[in-house]
Amino acid sequence: MADSNILEIVQGLSQAAANAYDGAHDKRTSYDGEERRIGLAREEGCPIMDKRVMDGFKLKFYGNRVCIHYQADIKLKQIYAGNFESEMESMINKIKNFLQKEYKAITGNSITLSKDGEISILATSVSRVRSFVQAHQIFKISGIQEDPDAGGSENRTVDDAIRNFLELNNNNKRPSNDTRK
Repeated sequence: MADSNILEIVQGLSQAAANAYDGAHDKRTSYDGEERRIGLAREEGCPIMDKRVMDGFKLKFYGNRVCIHYQADIKLKQIYAGNFESEMESMINKIKNFLQKEYKAITGNSITLSKDGEISILATSVSRVRSFVQAHQIFKISGIQEDPDAGGSENRTVDDAIRNFLELNNNNKRPSNDTRK
């Protein structure tokens, strides 16, 4: 993809994330009548009859990378079950796969999100039974080059900028309307 498509890529990924709103998994409440299952815990059961599970995700863009943030209210026994980190990693991978599939449906182009670094998980105790979990993973976006503004500032240095600023003093000449001695 060309560099001019950076905005289109970001808009496509943002729209793919927006299509995962709460209720989009049910074809009765989705905007186009199609069901979109991501794999989030809130998609299980009936939203009216069952106890609601709080979980969701958001995206943050950093140059040619996107950070997927996942947050959930979980029971403390799920943390101590033993495979908690792999569960969080699989949940973020489900979200990544959904974003790629939905991006292809929206734009007609495919995109690859490749893992860049390790997953970061923070679990905070809310009570003796419940915890709040925040996990994030950074992915590199295919189609966006490393530095889209490369070549514009490589010859400039801070010293040159300071020197040019100091040269603007016009050799300490006083203005014509200055009548002080």
